[in-house]
Amino acid sequence: MVALTGVVLGRVYAGGLLPRLVIGAAVGSVLVSVAARRLPSWLVAPLSVAGLAGFTAWSLRLSADAAGLSGSLADVTADAARNGIPRLLTAMIPVEPTPDTVLVPLVAAWLAGLAGAEVALRAGRVLLGCLPPALLYAGALYVVGPNADPAIWPTVAFAAVAAVGLAAPSRGPGPSGPDPTAGLAPGVRAAVRVRLAATTAAGLVVVVGLAALLGPVVAGRVDDRPVDPRRYVEPPQVESLDENPLIRISGWALNPQQKLLDVTTRRPGAPADAPDPVPTPAGSTGPGSGDGGRSVRIRLAVLSDYDGVTWRVGATYRNAGRILPATEPAPGATVETVRQEITVADLSGRLLPAVATPREVSGARVAYDPQTGTLIRPEGLTPGLRYTVTSAAERPDDNLLGMADVPAGDEVARVLRVADGVPDPVRRLAAQLAEDNGAPYARAAAIEQFLAEHYRMVADAPSGHAYPNLGFFLFGPRNAGGQRGTSEQFAAAFALLGRLTGLPTRVVVGFRASGDGPVRAGDAYAWPEVLFSGLGWVPFDPLPRPDDEPRPVEEDFRPTPEDPPPSEVPEPTVGPTATPEPVAGPGGPAEAGGPSTALLVGVGAGGTLLLVVAGLLTLLLMRRARTRARLERGDPGQRIAGAWREVTDALRLAGRPVGGDLSASEVAAHAGRAVADAGPPSIPAAGAAPAFVPAAGPRKTGTAPGDLGARLEELAGLLNRTAFAPGTATAEQATRAAATATDYVAALRAGRPWWGRLLWSVRPGPLRWPR
Repeated sequence: MVALTGVVLGRVYAGGLLPRLVIGAAVGSVLVSVAARRLPSWLVAPLSVAGLAGFTAWSLRLSADAAGLSGSLADVTADAARNGIPRLLTAMIPVEPTPDTVLVPLVAAWLAGLAGAEVALRAGRVLLGCLPPALLYAGALYVVGPNADPAIWPTVAFAAVAAVGLAAPSRGPGPSGPDPTAGLAPGVRAAVRVRLAATTAAGLVVVVGLAALLGPVVAGRVDDRPVDPRRYVEPPQVESLDENPLIRISGWALNPQQKLLDVTTRRPGAPADAPDPVPTPAGSTGPGSGDGGRSVRIRLAVLSDYDGVTWRVGATYRNAGRILPATEPAPGATVETVRQEITVADLSGRLLPAVATPREVSGARVAYDPQTGTLIRPEGLTPGLRYTVTSAAERPDDNLLGMADVPAGDEVARVLRVADGVPDPVRRLAAQLAEDNGAPYARAAAIEQFLAEHYRMVADAPSGHAYPNLGFFLFGPRNAGGQRGTSEQFAAAFALLGRLTGLPTRVVVGFRASGDGPVRAGDAYAWPEVLFSGLGWVPFDPLPRPDDEPRPVEEDFRPTPEDPPPSEVPEPTVGPTATPEPVAGPGGPAEAGGPSTALLVGVGAGGTLLLVVAGLLTLLLMRRARTRARLERGDPGQRIAGAWREVTDALRLAGRPVGGDLSASEVAAHAGRAVADAGPPSIPAAGAAPAFVPAAGPRKTGTAPGDLGARLEELAGLLNRTAFAPGTATAEQATRAAATATDYVAALRAGRPWWGRLLWSVRPGPLRWPR
């Protein structure tokens, strides 16, 4: 009966290793009880536990070797004990038999065999002895849930074995022996037999009654779908850093030489000059269309959800083994195997880069989302992590794209959803692009060509892909920074315009690699994909060619004049409306008694000056209130975070912004270099006399109380402490953090020109910069 539990549970496992191990646990536990039936009962449990320990250790080593996992037996056992149940309930079907997914079934099977054998053999209660295997069998059915076909023949076999066990005569002592009335007086024997018959009849009535009551209920639930216990267990999640990796594009673009990965790719059976396995549609104008086909596209994340403010991953990851679920390729598609050996350098987070679509992973424990074909490492990426991925790179048939349709309905509503608040010019542009392009692929190609021909790609464009950001990217004046962006804005604009024209779209973040060698931050970029019926997701490249000069948007798109301005241009200065000067009549000057022109000009100039002064004073007071609220209000952790925001705002005001991918220590080092470059003003430390004077040679931080560089590093450490250990910061530390921020802002401001120092406190940027 215990062995049949392994058969039922093995239906959701890959291969036959788990059923064999469960059968071994069943046989071993029962044999220990049979061999020790002559021993005292208190000695059986220690002997069986010792056997369980030995069998479990051997089974974990066997499953670890079969899964290709490294590490000592102690480490493997400890990890399996800590994470066995959650990984079993979050593992992807079919479950790979690894130590953490076989430990719980093995221990449960051994304990059920021990309990059932002891009760049935030693106490002679066969019916009660069937209870542990029955509970184990029910638990296996519950764990499998709707993820396998109904277990009909194992259940019939289980019931048959139980019936045979109950029908077999018991040889043990007690009331279940051959004749419980042997040795009794005839009168007593008759009374006992009557009592036994009455008890049997009462039990039979209860059993028949329960069958009559529960039978219809059970029969009515036969066609119901079993409950999946996995819905009660939260699967592995991405970090907040990985929820929207699209915002990391700008930070990477500002540090293009930062090495993120080392990649080596191999294409078994392909010649050395094989074409790019990454599917690129015919007519693409972005990168990869003219690179000779030697590069590969490594995918990091797929973003399917857009709420008008940000794109998000929204994937559901399940723990997976080395072999990942395979899907049927699209009709006519070319599938090529690409093997990648990847070593992590400075890439952080949990998202695991790989060429689409991964089929086998070794060297790292992963979780997988079949809908997007992306991977994460639940433990997070660490420098030096090395893993191997074998992917099936699929290229659709270009001849079918022109006639392909796009799906619709609830199944793709997620990738067709457009949140409220789309700017009118964006809607009109989408309508204009779709007006002369009826076929879905023609619409996608028109959007791709429009973006590639009219916009410029730059590395220093600010991050952002909300509706206002995309409106400014598409229609903002060029002399104010509009019509230029990173691949973030190109991909997000394509995806939004595509959805407005009825195309199911999503945004993908990844890297363009040469095939072998380092992958740097400058290789990171985003691209859009469109879902075509029968062909799957097809990537597009709306990025312009490097040497092409973009054409003005106004040549091909003219908003109607009655509409409001289509971009976020700076707000005009509020001033008095100009009054037309009275026209002098033929007989002389303007009508007597009216105000003179000089008076009108004077009043207008005075009013404008008052408005400007009032506006500057308001900005000054708001900036000071913001600083005071950051440094003086809230608990120590909030004040430390406020001091850090003062430092980063000062860097932006000084034209030395920091990228979003830098750690706190790296930002502190960047801030120290910024104040060193600004000039030699002396800023005392809080309560100390020494000043921060940049040295000509290498600086040593932390050697003196007045070293502002060391104080910045201390502030970065306090920030990390409040993030990873909330509530541990003290008021004294918050006071030191506020003093450090104040001194640093003063030092950075002192290095500005005189006009820069005047404008420093009234610039409105810190009031509107997002946090």
